[in-house]
Amino acid sequence: MQQQLSVNLTIPIPSDSVLILKTELEELQQSKYDGVYWTMKDLEKRVGKKSDWIKEKILFPPNLRKKLDVRYGGPVAYPTSKGETWMFHAKKMTKFLDENFDKIFK
Repeated sequence: MQQQLSVNLTIPIPSDSVLILKTELEELQQSKYDGVYWTMKDLEKRVGKKSDWIKEKILFPPNLRKKLDVRYGGPVAYPTSKGETWMFHAKKMTKFLDENFDKIFK
């Protein structure tokens, strides 16, 4: 017969912390960018590069542009006239950057 020991244990949780289910954390992380749109300045902060580099390496290469352009279901609204601003769907752009990291930063 196997021996067992029953223990009642109290573990304090710091007042600046909360305990939540892992599934709840994942849902919160996924919804972080719901309804959020970035400008080029926001994308520069996210990528850590200036707009010229972003345009050359991410936005204008034909193989990436087809995936990015909002006209093809992508997360980027390319300016259609001079002076118009760039707009990025934050959640979709984050996913694109994560999935294409190796292609972008090789």
